[in-house]
Amino acid sequence: MRLPLVYHPAYSAPLPSSHRFPMAKFKLLRTLLEEQGIARDEQIHRPLPVPRRWLELTHSRQYHQAFARGELLPAEQRRIGLPATTPLVQRTWLAVGGTLLTARLALEHGVACHLAGGTHHAYPDHGSGFCIFNDCAVTAQVLLAEGRVQRLMVIDLDVHQGDATAAIFADEPRVFTLSVHCGSNFPLRKQQSDVDLALDDGLEDDAYLEAIGDLIPTLLDQEQPDLVLYNAGVDPHREDRLGRLQLSDQGLLNRDRLVLDSCLRRNIPIATVIGGGYDDLKPLVIRHGLVFRAANEQARLHGL
Repeated sequence: MRLPLVYHPAYSAPLPSSHRFPMAKFKLLRTLLEEQGIARDEQIHRPLPVPRRWLELTHSRQYHQAFARGELLPAEQRRIGLPATTPLVQRTWLAVGGTLLTARLALEHGVACHLAGGTHHAYPDHGSGFCIFNDCAVTAQVLLAEGRVQRLMVIDLDVHQGDATAAIFADEPRVFTLSVHCGSNFPLRKQQSDVDLALDDGLEDDAYLEAIGDLIPTLLDQEQPDLVLYNAGVDPHREDRLGRLQLSDQGLLNRDRLVLDSCLRRNIPIATVIGGGYDDLKPLVIRHGLVFRAANEQARLHGL
């Protein structure tokens, strides 16, 4: 079995050239993984847009219709930070469908990776911080509603707290949320995950890996989830414009190996999403590629 990957060409929706969100990274990531021999055409699964009935397990109809029709108030639009163009609306529905497909593939194969996803600042009735719909939250809600899983864990290692994910599942005992983030970073007002680990500015590789090295295996043994959704945001990197931590490429790779190995050695399926990252496109795409390299390695090591 080769590592299942989920991608759609529409992920890189056009944005104004001056916009700071690196929308081209999805297309470039697909090219990079092909060049590295990690992605072949037969591994690529193309998602469908998430059906409305599934989206509404998390998001209100009023909100998603206002977004899709370009009817959000200017303040609501600014809070998201992305224009509601037709291509962006289409890619948003596709990306949520992509994370759900990735989770289904992980349940079938043990591990699967999405070339997008991780929009963890999207609340049921509003978006924030470049996040419109919460793909991991929708995925968890759908799989629980279908009875495909009884317990899930969201491991969110993006540099920004997974605030909306924490809030959505605050009263849902079947979903365990872990957020490891820079304490001084966005969002200013934090939510309460099941476990939050707020890190100091400037933390480097060794201290970071020490902080999560026992925590994640302990929580997996404690919770014994049927599936892990892993947000492998690369904005903890020392060169990230919005980060404030000091991880290197090797530190990110070792982080991803640790998470994947911790799950797979316990026979816990894991679905990965790429999360945030803000830098020049070439180094950013290389960083996003690290979780795919780690997943490819770990799948082979664990005989998947």
